[in-house]
Amino acid sequence: MKSIQRTFKKLKIAAVSTLLMGTLTAWADIHVGVILSLTGPGASLGIPEEKIIQLWPAELGGQKAKFTVLNDNSDTSTASKSAMRLIAENKVDLIIGSSLTPTTLAIVEVAGAEKIPVISLAGGGAIVLPQDGVRKWAFKLSPTEAISTNRVFEHMAKDKLKTMATIGVANSYGDGFLKTVEALSVHKGIKLVGSEKYNATDQTVTSQVLKLMTTNPDAVYILSSGTAGALPHIELVQRGYKGRIYQTQGVANADFLRVGGKALDGSFMTVAPVLVGDQLPDSSPIKKIAVDFLKKSDAAVGAQNRSLFGATAWDALLIADHATKNALKTAKPGTVEFRSAIRDAMEQLKGFVGTNGVYTMSAQDHNGVNELSQVMIKIENGKWIYQP
Repeated sequence: MKSIQRTFKKLKIAAVSTLLMGTLTAWADIHVGVILSLTGPGASLGIPEEKIIQLWPAELGGQKAKFTVLNDNSDTSTASKSAMRLIAENKVDLIIGSSLTPTTLAIVEVAGAEKIPVISLAGGGAIVLPQDGVRKWAFKLSPTEAISTNRVFEHMAKDKLKTMATIGVANSYGDGFLKTVEALSVHKGIKLVGSEKYNATDQTVTSQVLKLMTTNPDAVYILSSGTAGALPHIELVQRGYKGRIYQTQGVANADFLRVGGKALDGSFMTVAPVLVGDQLPDSSPIKKIAVDFLKKSDAAVGAQNRSLFGATAWDALLIADHATKNALKTAKPGTVEFRSAIRDAMEQLKGFVGTNGVYTMSAQDHNGVNELSQVMIKIENGKWIYQP
């Protein structure tokens, strides 16, 4: 009888131990919330981002991780509600997203107030500037508007182009670029002769394009993102504009090439090096990691579907992996201390090589990229061609 009781006691202890270990394991998992624009105007950005995130193993920093992906429908209200849900219901340690600048800003307002770090996949400088308040918890990977714009102005100067007009999407992304163009043009010897805006959901931009063409600019800089950037580009070509057309990297995806078609041929764009990673010179510090990523991406989604935005998601995961590995040394997932340690680790990145650039961040700089983050490319026959 005593033997039976001892056996039962051992089984009971074992069962309790197993239960506790299971609870501790679940509690110790890192939980990452991902908010992407999988429908709406930003879908051409969000869909390739999701495909790349699905390639990542279910761990970060050597610790098991759970990823919860939500769709913000390219809508700021939905993005805000999604962030609230991830924080309240899923107790996330980190949020990655969103695909667009306006939706990211909505997420940062919510997450920053709760001291949840956010790695944005969008490009607007307003996500991290000024570096105060809720933005202390926000990081972004795309280069500054100034880096992109300077590259365009240098390209124009090489061919002695002197005048520029802009047409941009009427949101924080387009406005951020426009302010930069206005500020830098006077120092670069470029005269800004006209600026027009349109909404990402507009079906026509005929009146805006006709106004710009009356100024006869040497170049038109389209300040837009996603497939919405193709609309003014196609209109300019159809109206017979013969000058040079530039785009920002906010449109650098296969859907943009598909929608724009032959109208895009001969135009230029500043982009992160990864998009033409296999065309980069061997001297580029980014080439190896960019080519390694492209091999994974091409095998998963096809070389014809290469996306700068998928690569940005990969860099976000690389940085999250590095940051959580460091955070785990001092704190446990699910705690305020762990979330703060993730943020601190990202602030301390020094010379971290990603597919989009080399990141060196600080408490004053939550972007951390330099001129290496942008190269000039030309679009020819539906392909991205590196311009040395």
